[in-house]
Amino acid sequence: MWSKWFKRRQKQVKVEEMGLKDEIGLLYHEIIAAKRDWDNALRHFEYAVGKDHVDYAIFAIEAAEKRYEMLLRKAKAMNIEWSKWIRGLAV
Repeated sequence: MWSKWFKRRQKQVKVEEMGLKDEIGLLYHEIIAAKRDWDNALRHFEYAVGKDHVDYAIFAIEAAEKRYEMLLRKAKAMNIEWSKWIRGLAV
């Protein structure tokens, strides 16, 4: 758990050095990863057995959903034409 946080923190430090274009690309990939994590948390809930597993799955779903929403708000605040990034046309 801490290793994931530490790796993400290292990426954030590198973003400050890379510039805006790289930050946008990184944000786009973070959004995709957050959506994948959310989907995985939902899938984990479907197969949860027992009270503790269900509680953990619900906590994981809520955390993943909040992270995804936070990244989407950040992306919307940047006012960028995201369709170019999605199609890979941004230079």
